[in-house]
Amino acid sequence: MHLTMLYRGPLASCDYDCGYCPFAKRRDSREQLRADRAALQRFTGWVGGTSDEVSVLFTPWGEGLVRSWYRDAMVALSRMPHVRRVAIQTNLSCRLGWIADCDLDTAAFWVTYHPTQVTHDRFVHKCEELMRLGARFSVGIVGVPEHLDGARRLREALPDSVYVWVNAAEGHTYTDAEAALWQDIDPLFHYSRHAHVSKGLPCRTGDTVISVLGDGTVKRCHFVPQTIGNLYDDSFRAALRPRPCPLATCDCHIGYVHLAETGLYDVFAGGILERIPLSRGRPDRKKTESSGWQHPGP
Repeated sequence: MHLTMLYRGPLASCDYDCGYCPFAKRRDSREQLRADRAALQRFTGWVGGTSDEVSVLFTPWGEGLVRSWYRDAMVALSRMPHVRRVAIQTNLSCRLGWIADCDLDTAAFWVTYHPTQVTHDRFVHKCEELMRLGARFSVGIVGVPEHLDGARRLREALPDSVYVWVNAAEGHTYTDAEAALWQDIDPLFHYSRHAHVSKGLPCRTGDTVISVLGDGTVKRCHFVPQTIGNLYDDSFRAALRPRPCPLATCDCHIGYVHLAETGLYDVFAGGILERIPLSRGRPDRKKTESSGWQHPGP
């Protein structure tokens, strides 16, 4: 069995102060940080002991890689032979030398550029360091109007082999003319521009893709609140099955990428979790995600 797991522990603090983010400059207490560390170590231990093949995407509310335990988890998980991929969403503000300790056929990075928090030159230097290390990564930006020039500069500064994505800004409506400007930067922006109608449509979440919280609570995805079991007592397994989406729409990439209707498992084959299209990177020998789907029964 191959399970894709989106892990989100208690961490909710960030070193950046983005105006569009509710977790900007938020600080966790020492107790909260200790709880987050313990939860992540428990999760890493579970992955190390399972007989399943596993892919993991860390989706912390805050910035994980400034914490040593997320860096340690990335290294440890990447070196487990049954882990196909371990990736993390990050602003890349941490030091990067530790990445050399990862198995770089397995580790990958979903990097977000925040122009109000870091200079263009510093951020591009970080991306160049990732390239020198041989790390797999995509890099992107939130598509608010004031970021357009920064996004263009970023696209021009990086080689074509690096995919630069654009996330539609929450609550922002794009005219066709505005959308075309972002589409010039990210040829796949049209997938993000509008929420995807999803109710009743087949989705891999709850079947081969699950969301895991720090205490082991398992949900089908981050956006459907119902619990389907717990990781640590194995109760989630009985609930795994093909099923349709219960929500009217899905507007986040980490959700709609798993909708069968979008066809994005073919677009991102080999790079689902780190958001690298097949056209921008080779699918690795042990990491290509299956695009097969069985429609839910009645």
